[in-house]
Amino acid sequence: MKTYLYLFILLFFASQSLTAQEEKTETNEESGNRSILKMITGKDIIDNSEMTLHLFTSANANFSESNFDGMNFKLNRVRLEIKGSLLKRLSYRYRQSFNKDSDPYSLDNTSSSLELAYVNLKVNDKFSFTIGKQFVNFGGYEFYVNSIKVREFSIFNSNLSCYQVGLTGNWQINSNQELLFQVANNQNGSYEDMYASGLPTGIEETKVPFIYSVNWNSYYFDKVLQLRYAAAIGQQAKKNYVYYLTFGNSIEKGPLIAYLDVMYSRQNLDQHGVISSLPSTIQTARYTDYLSFIGNIDYRFHPRWNAYIKGGYETGRVYKANGDFAKGIYGRTWNAQTSIEFYPLKNIDLFVFLHYTYRGIQLTDNALRMGAYSPDTHRISLGFVYSIPVF
Repeated sequence: MKTYLYLFILLFFASQSLTAQEEKTETNEESGNRSILKMITGKDIIDNSEMTLHLFTSANANFSESNFDGMNFKLNRVRLEIKGSLLKRLSYRYRQSFNKDSDPYSLDNTSSSLELAYVNLKVNDKFSFTIGKQFVNFGGYEFYVNSIKVREFSIFNSNLSCYQVGLTGNWQINSNQELLFQVANNQNGSYEDMYASGLPTGIEETKVPFIYSVNWNSYYFDKVLQLRYAAAIGQQAKKNYVYYLTFGNSIEKGPLIAYLDVMYSRQNLDQHGVISSLPSTIQTARYTDYLSFIGNIDYRFHPRWNAYIKGGYETGRVYKANGDFAKGIYGRTWNAQTSIEFYPLKNIDLFVFLHYTYRGIQLTDNALRMGAYSPDTHRISLGFVYSIPVF
C-alpha cells in the first residue's frame, strides 16, 4: 500500500511540474519572446533561404622534378554556406571553411575559417550596401569564380587576402554595368602574421590599415563577354602602401567558358611574401611587384563531360634595392593544368575529375645568390567535387 502511495505522490508532482512548464512556455510566447522574423512576417521559416555543404577531396600523386614524392588522400576544401533574404531589401550570407585556422585574429576578431559573414541592404533598384566580412573587390575571373571549382590557383591569387571585414557600396548603373566602392581592412592580424619576418627595422605601424577599392563589372552581347576590372590601394604601414590593378576578361557561350586574367601588384612591403620566402634566411622584402597572366578554356563537350586547359605566367621583382635584396627579377613561374570531369548525375552539382598540374619556377641569379631553391613540381589528382544542397 505504501508503494502505491509513494508512486501516486511522485506522479502528482511530476504532472504539476509539466503543467508549470507549459504555462511558462505559453507566457513567454504571449510576452513577445519570438524571433524577429516571426514578428515581421508571421512565419518561423525563411522560405527563400538555402544551406549548402561544399566538398572537394582527391587522391594525389606528387612529384618534384623527376622524383616521386609520394601519394596522399586530401580533403582539399570543406565549407558550409548559408544564404538567403529577409523581405525584399535585406539579404545575408555566411560561409565557414573547415580547412583553415579557427583562432581569432587580433584586428578584426574573426578567424580565417570564417570567410563570409555579411548582410546586404538594398536601398532601391540602383543602390545597395554590404556590411561585414566579405570579398575584397579585386577583379579577375579566377578570383571571382566559386573557389570550390578551382583545382589549383595562381600564385598571385593564392597570396591575396580574399576576405576582410568592411563596407561596400554598389551602384547598379544599368542591367549590364555596376560599380562597387569598398573600404575594408588590409590586414586582419598582427604584422608578424602579415609579413615574413614582421615589419622591417625603421618602419612604423599604421593606425588605419585599410584598403580602398573600386570595381567595375560590365557585360556585353547578351552577357557573352564579361569584364571584371578593379583598382585598389591599401595602407600597410606608416608611409607604406600596396597597389593593385586587376583585370578579368571572360567569354561564356553555351558549353564554352574562356577567360584571361591580368593581375598586377606593387608593394612597398612584400605583402604576398613570395620574394621574402626565397632566401635561406626568411626576411621581409621591400619594394616588390608581382605580375600574373592566367588563361583558361573550359568546354562542356557532352552533357556529362567537361574538359579544360589552363595556363599561367607570373613574375616577382624587386623594383628598388633594399637590405639584402638587389633590384631585378627574382623568379618566373609557368603553370600548366588540364582536367577532364565527369558528371554522373543529371542536374546534380557533383563531378569526378582527373587533373594534372605542372608548376615550374625559373629562379634568377638574384634569388640563387640568396640561397633560394624551388624545384619544378607535378601533381596528378583523382577526386570529386560535390555541392550538397542541405535545404
